[in-house]
Amino acid sequence: MTAPAPPIRVLLADDEAMIRHGVRLILRHADGIEVVAEAADGRQAVELAAAHRPDVALVDIRMPVCDGLAAIAPLLALDPAPRVVMLTTFGDEANVIRALREGAAGFLLKDEGPQELISAVRAAAAGDAVLSPGVTGTVIGRMLSGGEPAAGGPARTDERIARLTTREREVLAMLGEGLSNQRIAERLGIGIGTVKTHVRAVLDKTGSASRVQAALLAHRTGLAS
Repeated sequence: MTAPAPPIRVLLADDEAMIRHGVRLILRHADGIEVVAEAADGRQAVELAAAHRPDVALVDIRMPVCDGLAAIAPLLALDPAPRVVMLTTFGDEANVIRALREGAAGFLLKDEGPQELISAVRAAAAGDAVLSPGVTGTVIGRMLSGGEPAAGGPARTDERIARLTTREREVLAMLGEGLSNQRIAERLGIGIGTVKTHVRAVLDKTGSASRVQAALLAHRTGLAS
């Protein structure tokens, strides 16, 4: 008999105790997820992450003492490093962009529903980017208007898209929407393993270093609006 997979270990970092309490309650009732530590600021988050070795760190962007942005680098320097997902509010896109550039695995709006939160934790633990659909378009738009480079540069855009199959183009368009692998699988009616294969092919063929770069490419080429 196959042994059950170990639970996904989660660290919560938010200076608002009520936010931490609400997130903890949601995750407590999710199968295969365990909240192992809670921090009220970024410095404490790093210390607790070093002690508890979480798989995923849900980190508020705005905190006292040391904010979430300043905590990204030391969190990612841990061995093993957690996947860092930033908790944010609508209108904080500039900080979200900085967080992505610092290496965060993605971002989640604080007012997303319970299922979106659970899915985000599972997606991050599986190595997916977590891009909240509620603000992804705005973030991508700001990155584009700010001259954020796509992999390989605009001159190669058409050539890279031409390498993709029809299904891979569909997947790329959905990456541009900020959808997780699970959401893509549901929309296309295919298995999660097949989605992962398509995502890897999209990243390889387009020379994109991350799902965020692929999302930028989708918007630049009109595959995602």
